[in-house]
Amino acid sequence: MKTVAVLGAGPAGSHTAERLARAGLKTILLDEKLAWEKPCGGGLTYKAYEKYTYIADNDAPKRHIHDSYITSPKAGRVKLSMDRPLMIYARKDLNRVLLERAERAGAQIEKTRVIGAERTSNGWSIRTAGGTIPADYCVLAMGGRNSLRNLGTEFTAADTMHALGYYVPANRDVVDIVFLDGLEGYIWVFPRCGHLSVGICGKGEPASALRLRLEQYMREHELAIEGSTFYAHMLPALESSGWRKNRISGEGWLAVGDAGGMVDPITGEGLYYALRSSELASQIVLNEGLEPAAKPAAYRRTISEDFMDDLAFGASLARRVFLQKVPLLGSAPDAMVRLVRRSQKFQHVMQDLFAGTQPYLQLKERLTRNLSGGMQEVLLNIFLNQMVPERK
Repeated sequence: MKTVAVLGAGPAGSHTAERLARAGLKTILLDEKLAWEKPCGGGLTYKAYEKYTYIADNDAPKRHIHDSYITSPKAGRVKLSMDRPLMIYARKDLNRVLLERAERAGAQIEKTRVIGAERTSNGWSIRTAGGTIPADYCVLAMGGRNSLRNLGTEFTAADTMHALGYYVPANRDVVDIVFLDGLEGYIWVFPRCGHLSVGICGKGEPASALRLRLEQYMREHELAIEGSTFYAHMLPALESSGWRKNRISGEGWLAVGDAGGMVDPITGEGLYYALRSSELASQIVLNEGLEPAAKPAAYRRTISEDFMDDLAFGASLARRVFLQKVPLLGSAPDAMVRLVRRSQKFQHVMQDLFAGTQPYLQLKERLTRNLSGGMQEVLLNIFLNQMVPERK
């Protein structure tokens, strides 16, 4: 293998390019924007920055947030302290860190728009706004709005969510997560360096309806709309069926990050999966013991075992998390708020979910372990029976 073209220079693409170039492959990284601002991105879990330590060990501006507040329609607001803080970047700063690492590793970086990618007898012909680039292998990292229909996840409308909001010129030291009646999604307030990202994500409602919900919340909480920059974005949020047929690899190509739909279907968190999928894709590309024809299946198997099976199970929980009714506790979000107040065990689980260290597949087993039969744990058991389906 002589040349690998990495299409897209977000976190997944830049990390892939760095790893391939560092291993000695000629690597071309193509993107029309390079370091750019993605409004709803930038929150890194402990799971991400503990594994990829260079994310924390650099001079780029970032915030460490130790406290979050969770609000539900009828149970009110509860504080959840995070013993492993959330690290929040402006996405442009994070992209720049990753791009610079790729460039130092020897990746060739081209600022150009990728228009198409076609198979040839020798590999790939990558069509760009500036001409055609030949490559032996291709890694797709063009995000959820990937325009190359022959590569990457084939999204249906049900496999996506809207994310939109405002940059608000204000400062605070806590994260707010707010659940709303009848919404499969939530409002967030993230403190970034120099501003707040105040947004909403959701499925099953048009973007215009979500914007109205968000602006009502902002007016009620005196968060300025006038003078704040508006943003909107599409995020992958695969249904269970979407995960089963997810197209993440094929002859001569692999998809990483959002282009492979690799986003938590409940939280919308994608940065860890962007970095982890790029690491695993790089290993497959560099593995000379694998025949080229075996690489697509090997990548899918590796990704499934590492995290995709867990995210697919999470997709079976998502609608329940936002919309399920729980006896004695109200809606699922009301139940979560009440259990955070009353159950130390549930607090610890929520802390681990915020840190990214609690797999969905092991959630029920952990919460049902050593139940003592007290009232709080009776309520916890009711919650689990309603929320977490049996694994098939």
